[in-house]
Formats: sequence, C-alpha cells, structure tokens
Amino acid sequence: MSPMAGRHCYDHPRPAVTVDVVVLSRDGRALLIRRKSEPFRGFWALPGGFVDVEEPPAAAAARELEEETGITGVDLRLFGVFGDPGRDPRGWTISIAFAAQVESCVNAESGSDASEACWKALDDLPPLAFDHSRIIAAAAQSAKIAIGQTKKER
Repeated sequence: MSPMAGRHCYDHPRPAVTVDVVVLSRDGRALLIRRKSEPFRGFWALPGGFVDVEEPPAAAAARELEEETGITGVDLRLFGVFGDPGRDPRGWTISIAFAAQVESCVNAESGSDASEACWKALDDLPPLAFDHSRIIAAAAQSAKIAIGQTKKER
C-alpha cells in the first residue's frame, strides 16, 4: 500500500487547527497555565492545544481545559477565531477560541503539558505566549469585563 493511501493531498497548504480556552471569573481574573514545552516554555498561556483527528472543536476545548487545569463542567461558548500569520512559531495555525465565565475562581491543578495553573488579574497579566493577550482582551470585551477595571468600578 502506498504511504499516501488514505491521506489527502491538496494543491494548497492547510493550517493546523487549535483551540484556546478563556475562563474568566466575575471578579476580573483569567485562568492561565504555565507552558512546560517549547515554544514559549515557561510563559503563561491560555489552556488549549491541537484538535485531534475527527474531534469536534468544542470537545477539544473541553479536553484541553481538563487535561491542563483539571477543570470540568463549565459552559464553554465559541466566541472567536484567531489565525494571523506568525501567531505560532511552529507554523500556520488557526485557533478556535472558546470562553466561559464563572462566579469565582475554581480550583485549578496543572496537568498534561502545563507546569502550573492559576488565576491572574486581568489588569495585571504577565507576558503571554502566542497571541493570547489579544484573545483574552476579546473575551473580556465579549463578556463585558473591562481589563483594568476593579470590582468597585463595575
């Protein structure tokens, strides 16, 4: 059997598909993980990763959130697609972004390819991997949580 049997060949390059998950608390915090691996080893990032073959993106988002933070059962909603060239140094990726809002910061425990998982204030985020600052800003705007606002200002 040919090594290409069962594979698709196209005239045009195809991007890899990833998911990113933004979980925001009502008091203005975002759930982040610290990356164990390159690229951006040691940087803070959103939970997320590559969509597996024949895996629906929403299932991939829930899987990555659970693998990297131990969090399950949150209502993830599609809110955006991010695919600017150069967003991932490994190659062309398009990320389907999902968001959830929780009342309070639920316990998160690192797992999979995350060395840490914790909540960070939106108005004091560390440098983030990839284009995750942009994704968080879009999610916060969509959820009507202003970055830089305190709880009293809302």
